[in-house]
Amino acid sequence: MNLQEALNARVALSKEKIPNDILEIMSKATNNLKQEGLSNKALQVGATFPEFNLPNEKGEIKRLEEVKGEKATVISFYRGGWCPYCNIELQALQKALPEFKNLGANLIAITPETPDNSLSTSEKNKIEFSVISDVDNKLGKEMDLVFQLPKEIQEIYYTKFNIDIEKHNQNKDAELPLAATYIIDNNNEVKYSFLNEDYTKRAEISEIIEVLKTI
Repeated sequence: MNLQEALNARVALSKEKIPNDILEIMSKATNNLKQEGLSNKALQVGATFPEFNLPNEKGEIKRLEEVKGEKATVISFYRGGWCPYCNIELQALQKALPEFKNLGANLIAITPETPDNSLSTSEKNKIEFSVISDVDNKLGKEMDLVFQLPKEIQEIYYTKFNIDIEKHNQNKDAELPLAATYIIDNNNEVKYSFLNEDYTKRAEISEIIEVLKTI
């Protein structure tokens, strides 16, 4: 089973468990994001990936240069450890990590969650790569990846799913990044980008590997 098949299986499970009226509200929010064209506005192939100074899951401040790979770097933005689709992706990335390294690439994940919460996510998923906390989505905003959750989605997350975004991110902005994946070379040039407003869609591992073989 590839990554998207695993994600699709989770979608099917959600459709069985979540009431139709809630599913419709969530689907409408995703479609509204698509209509806004957020993925077209975000950082694209050919652009330079921004430098950053951000804490990792241990609270250590890291620069982009410190976490880059020998030839390339795979960078995955995820919404938070509360998101089941993000956890499925993180587990798939972890499984592929040895192959990434064999191709001279390093892997990092970036999330708006606090270091404490990202550490919990790392431990839960047995992650062996760095997780960077994008505090207040500053990097994500620089890359035009960030959107605000509609009020009705915030309420659904909190009352129906027991997800407290404010607690996870330690701010009241209710902002999240697109679930995006980038591959950059050693000059920080973006060689590949996966951008989709639908959080149930993620970059396929085999596609990432094929790009890494060309760098």
